[in-house]
Amino acid sequence: MSVRLSLVLRQSCRLPRPPGPPRHLRVPIRASGGGGGGGACWEGLRGQRRQQDGQARSSCGPGNPAPPARDSIVKEVIQNSKEVLNLLQEKNPTFQPVLVIIQTGDDNLMQEVNQNLAEEAGLNISHICLPPDSSEDEIIDEILKINEDNRVHGLALQISEELFSNKILNALKPEKDVDGVTDINLGKLVRGDAHECFVSPVARAVIELLGKSGVSLDGKKVLVIGAHGSLEAALQCLFQRKGSMTMISQWKTPQLQSKLQEADIVVLGSPKPEEIPLSWIQPGTTILNCFHDFLSGKLRCSSPEVHVNGLIAEDDVGLLAAALRIQNMVSSGRRWLREQQHRRWRLHCLKLQPLSPVPSDIEISRGQTPKAVDVLAKEIGLLADEIEIYGKSKAKVRLSLLERLRDQADGKYVLVAGITPTPLGEGKSTVTIGLVQALTAHLHVNSFACLRQPSQGPTFGVKGGAAGGGYAQVIPMEEFNLHLTGDIHAITAANNLLAAAIDTRILHENTQTDKALYNRLVPSVNGVREFSEIQLARLKKLGINKTDPGTLTEEEVSKFARLNIDPSTITWQRVLDTNDRFLRKITIGQASTEKGYSRQAQFDIAVASEIMAVLALTDSLKDMKERLGRMVVASDKNGQPVTTDDLGVTGALTVLMKDAIKPNLMQTLEGTPVFVHAGPFANIAHGNSSVLADKIALKLVGEEGFVVTEAGFGADIGMEKFFNIKCRASGLVPNVVVLVATVRALKMHGGGPSVTAGVPLKKEYTEENIQLVADGCCNLQKQIQIAQLFGVPVVVALNVFKTDTRAEIDLVCELAKRAGAFDAVPCYHWSVGGKGSVDLARAVREAANKGSHFQFLYDVQLPIVQKIRTIAQAVYGAKDIELSPEAQSKIDRYTQQGFGNLPICMAKTHLSLSHQPEKKGVPRDFILPISDVRASIGAGFIYPLVGTMSTMPGLPTRPCFYDIDLDTETEQVKGLF
Repeated sequence: MSVRLSLVLRQSCRLPRPPGPPRHLRVPIRASGGGGGGGACWEGLRGQRRQQDGQARSSCGPGNPAPPARDSIVKEVIQNSKEVLNLLQEKNPTFQPVLVIIQTGDDNLMQEVNQNLAEEAGLNISHICLPPDSSEDEIIDEILKINEDNRVHGLALQISEELFSNKILNALKPEKDVDGVTDINLGKLVRGDAHECFVSPVARAVIELLGKSGVSLDGKKVLVIGAHGSLEAALQCLFQRKGSMTMISQWKTPQLQSKLQEADIVVLGSPKPEEIPLSWIQPGTTILNCFHDFLSGKLRCSSPEVHVNGLIAEDDVGLLAAALRIQNMVSSGRRWLREQQHRRWRLHCLKLQPLSPVPSDIEISRGQTPKAVDVLAKEIGLLADEIEIYGKSKAKVRLSLLERLRDQADGKYVLVAGITPTPLGEGKSTVTIGLVQALTAHLHVNSFACLRQPSQGPTFGVKGGAAGGGYAQVIPMEEFNLHLTGDIHAITAANNLLAAAIDTRILHENTQTDKALYNRLVPSVNGVREFSEIQLARLKKLGINKTDPGTLTEEEVSKFARLNIDPSTITWQRVLDTNDRFLRKITIGQASTEKGYSRQAQFDIAVASEIMAVLALTDSLKDMKERLGRMVVASDKNGQPVTTDDLGVTGALTVLMKDAIKPNLMQTLEGTPVFVHAGPFANIAHGNSSVLADKIALKLVGEEGFVVTEAGFGADIGMEKFFNIKCRASGLVPNVVVLVATVRALKMHGGGPSVTAGVPLKKEYTEENIQLVADGCCNLQKQIQIAQLFGVPVVVALNVFKTDTRAEIDLVCELAKRAGAFDAVPCYHWSVGGKGSVDLARAVREAANKGSHFQFLYDVQLPIVQKIRTIAQAVYGAKDIELSPEAQSKIDRYTQQGFGNLPICMAKTHLSLSHQPEKKGVPRDFILPISDVRASIGAGFIYPLVGTMSTMPGLPTRPCFYDIDLDTETEQVKGLF
């Protein structure tokens, strides 16, 4: 019968559910938001309880007057709670704290008490009623559900005494434990940190009622009988704080009579056994009954022959305790709101002990023990429900954080770019990491690094890892470089699903009539035939305003069912995150089952997929879905674009990408936070990490903090695209550009000899050569000028190697300042960590305070050709551009299709300012050839191809995988970098 009653209670009344999966709150009592009637209801409830126990009450005798101002105490507590809640809601209009009470049995009277108190204070309350015989595991299961419900700010247990096990009590989240029963809250109370914890409302009610009754506690002997667990501990602690001498006893204690005769105050924590006479209690003793028999609702009271000074019964303690629980609830809500706001980081940075000579990157990474990622997350202000942990050292961050911190001012936004890259390497990632280590670990300024996720292709190919280097890197570097949290795998899966959909659709259209095709696209299921949501969107796009599949005309059926893709216009390729040169050109459809439909196609590296570019530029899940839907994969035979939405696969792609959209949290060697998210191919895409990572980081660091992100390749490619594409998409304004250079790379730009991998460097790079440095600084000066086109101050970071001389270092810094750099600073983070970049950090902070006058290079409304020419001339220094007939044809087509107002993403070699990789320094008077023009409509840019551009790298003769191995005993990766 009790089980059936519980089910009725569960089903009878529920909290209004938000959109999404069903929630678990049951038997709600929703407050009206304030207002009267509460006091009268309390009296009515007290009357019911008194009626219920009338005989027991009458036997208490005349010597037990009600405590003075009993009702006023409760009203005062509730009124105070209401006022505090109103103040919180004035600043946070949507805030509505919710208290959940899990109870076993059906004490409707207590439900009404809680309801009326909550209504008076303006709280929402919900009871979860379980059968009286519920098991420990059943109760814990309910507790765990409530723990994870973000709508609930307080959780109380109204269960029988025998169920109050440590396992149940400590299942509660301490921050929701408004009854103060968990070990953590009790521990803080005992330690003297009552302001940091929740204190038992029952214990507090006992102290409050004694105080209001005029009973002095200082020096009094207090006997607590029959109390257990958290109530016993809380009472003992609170009485001792008031100067009382507290004795704890159980009813079966042999010395109970003598203890009762000594006591000035007796607190009953459980029912008195019949064999214990009340005559043992001395006249004039103050007695409090704080025992709650929730299942029976019965009270036990004194016998008529004992005249005590005063008896404060369970009605009084229980009612005040219920009011104090409401007060705790409001405090819980206030703490929750405080946690929602940005606060100063309490970051524990990791110490470095640099060695000389500097060990390999992987040895350094292994030599540092990273913090647990949940600890790091808490230190930087992330809430427990805002992270999804992957192993010990990485986690995904949920986008809900942006909503929580929407009113938080952004920090400063710093871009790390570089001179034109050389085989010698410039170290942009190393500078990025060194800079944030210096800012956070040494200058104590909140800072975040935002990096791209490396592709598996270069990791196993020729480049190796991309986690930074030396004592400025992301750890663990193996996890950074291999798989991470699977984002690139998700992109590969989504990309190839779309590729399969394209060829499958062409095959079916080629082999079926309009009617057969339509019947398969809109089948009858259980006698019901209806369009899916995405099919209704296609009908609307076609101008067909019908929702009944049976009402389309033959012409409308044909328009709907046939995409008529022109195979020669397909731009969507399959992808793989491995360098495989033999997939650069393939033929698909060779099997007999494909009925003669074959075509030439290719594979790209996974990070070249437009889905990666979409991931990097989106700012929400909704925006990502819309971008995925408008990706153009081909044109139809009439020259109109065919999109992902037309193929009906948008929703499926979004499902595959739903976790990849969340940035990945890691840390540097010094324990400062890093976001690793997205890694678009820097040649054919914009080569920057994600907008979402930057936006979240800017909120987390706070107004005085810094977010340092990195652009791919040189400033002429990565920085230009960062400004003209990424900043347009994000709306973020950069404050500083850090331009990275090295002495030996500048020597190459000054005419130094070529470099061959695996061959020792020639003496020009290992010995002082002032002339080569001076000549090569022309490239550095040009990149500074490019940054100045956008109105952003430039700080040059000279990444110092041990072979660099003081004269060479001073020369570079001097020439950089003459070229207009705000400052130029030598950096030593590779050898000593953040300490070696403190000067750079100070220069960046000073430059950021000077202010930025950021502007875009061109207006997106200009014609495509004019935008291309602007970039070629203003950024690369070209004399003019030259369009191939195919490029001009594509430009005309994209303009006609309505895509002419998108920004430009130039696909050009990164090894020169020109289109010729061997041309170092600053080439002049060249004509920039545009061989082809393609479009990433979902990502939102047009990308012209300068010369030929491979989107599938190949493996060298001796790839990096020769050195990569796994120790099968320790499971450690060897030889990664």
